[in-house]
Amino acid sequence: MGLQSRLTVYAAIGGVLALMGGIVYYASLDNASLEQVEVQLADITLREAGENEAKFVVTFLVKNNSEKIYVVPVIEYQLFSDEVLLGSGKYSTEDVALPGRAQIFAGGEVPLKNTFVLNKSEVGSEIYQSMINNEIAKFTAEGMIVTQSTWSVAENQFRTEK
Repeated sequence: MGLQSRLTVYAAIGGVLALMGGIVYYASLDNASLEQVEVQLADITLREAGENEAKFVVTFLVKNNSEKIYVVPVIEYQLFSDEVLLGSGKYSTEDVALPGRAQIFAGGEVPLKNTFVLNKSEVGSEIYQSMINNEIAKFTAEGMIVTQSTWSVAENQFRTEK
């Protein structure tokens, strides 16, 4: 009777491991779809400007070129103007539950907005004045976007110009 009990325990452990492997395999099926994300820098507008700091609204247009529905919890980026680094920014909805985030349906696109803070001390007064006077026409954003489905998470690098 002891041998039969051991075989039952071993079979149960093997069944649990097989189930876990199946879940990991099923979750990995979404990875190719999550990597098809496309990011475009859509707009940069001045929200408010102070003596030493200006706040801009940076809008990214995120396109879903796959058949799966997913959300974007994080976009980390560096903003450049004529190859000069203006600073870093981060769009984040990590503190919002998955069902509460903006869903991007198959073939759809969603604008995601973020506040970018420009410090005069970091870029110099000439670039700062050009930014708040809307005299800069070419921007480049590069960074990392995280896409998430119910089962999977993928990180993708991007570079986009406006």
